[in-house]
Amino acid sequence: MNQEKLIEGHKAIVPPKGVPVLDIDPYSNDNLTQRIYFQALRDAGPFAYIPMYSVLASGRYDIVREVFSDHERFVSSRGVGLSDFAVEAPWRPQSIILEVDPPYHTKTRKVIMRGLSPMVVRDLKDAFKLDAERLIGEIIAKGDFEAVVDIAEAFPSKVFPESVGVKDPDPRMLIDFGSIQFNAIGPNNALRAKGFAGVKPVLEWILSRCSRDALTPNGIGAVFYAAADNGEITHDEATLLVRAVLAAGIDTTVTGIGNALWCLATNPDEYEKLKADPERMALPAFEETLRFTSPVQAFYRTAAVDTEVAGIAIQEGTKILCCLGAANMDPEHWENPERYDITRKTAGHLALGVGVHNCVGQNIARAEGQAVLRAIAERVERIELVGEAVWRPNNAIHALDKLPLRFIPKK
Repeated sequence: MNQEKLIEGHKAIVPPKGVPVLDIDPYSNDNLTQRIYFQALRDAGPFAYIPMYSVLASGRYDIVREVFSDHERFVSSRGVGLSDFAVEAPWRPQSIILEVDPPYHTKTRKVIMRGLSPMVVRDLKDAFKLDAERLIGEIIAKGDFEAVVDIAEAFPSKVFPESVGVKDPDPRMLIDFGSIQFNAIGPNNALRAKGFAGVKPVLEWILSRCSRDALTPNGIGAVFYAAADNGEITHDEATLLVRAVLAAGIDTTVTGIGNALWCLATNPDEYEKLKADPERMALPAFEETLRFTSPVQAFYRTAAVDTEVAGIAIQEGTKILCCLGAANMDPEHWENPERYDITRKTAGHLALGVGVHNCVGQNIARAEGQAVLRAIAERVERIELVGEAVWRPNNAIHALDKLPLRFIPKK
């Protein structure tokens, strides 16, 4: 493969027969923040060829689900970004969860799921509830506030590292690490370069917090080191698992909570539904936010063999951009997908992945989102925008940069 022409760290391909060329840049600021290419991508057919990066892309629900689900034909071990690890070394040691395939993935996922199991999350829910109630009480007293910093970043960057067992979490380091990780999924553009320019101190800080000595003896990280003591994984692998959960467990939840606040502020009728039954509707509201805004916009898979999808021949080595955001808005699968509806049946949305690589931290992310939305609905009569919402360009994450709000408290 090294003899092939490469583009952005992967093999350049000739578009398969029957696949239209879509001359767009998914990584332009407008596409990253406004998602304006989704309809064109779905209209193109099962796949479109994007010449700027020499990749196939799909925004149709059934196609994205098939590619994402089949870890034998479409692998993650060659990178979930543009770079193909078969021809270009990753910028940091590969994630032994996100960037490996079975059977290795089976071993490490078994350990990580023990630390992030539903039973563990049940034990954390009471603490999440108290933290959320305290935070929302402080916000109500504050008056106007910036929701991204004051809620969306503040809550997960406190409760999640505490759950992992990080002794002295630095919210800014954790949030910046997530942003760098997701920007690295894209091309060598300005966003990726800016992240890499400041990566050294951030990566050093993260790694220093992943060692056994840096963790409390009763957190999620301790579960990984106990598995290493038992010989299930090595101690180096335990360190990488701690890094993996810190990398993926902050930014996506920050984005989900921020996006939920935006959805509810701009859809007051849906907030009325949440307010009427906070206990029952907080989780559905968060799930619909995940479908409606898809915090992770897109991940790649690499064809491990010559294969075929929807009658389209796909060569080994082809990078496929699976546009989760477009698939979650596909009118062929969802009724009125452009409507934010917290009573919608959202089962099957792709925001948290599907198949063996579905999000390992989804139980905790849901518990955090549910805690925050329930605390708001119990105490806040009305959510008001007091300025313009600004979206932050990122090569993989659809996140807000600013969301100025005001909470009108219940009397």
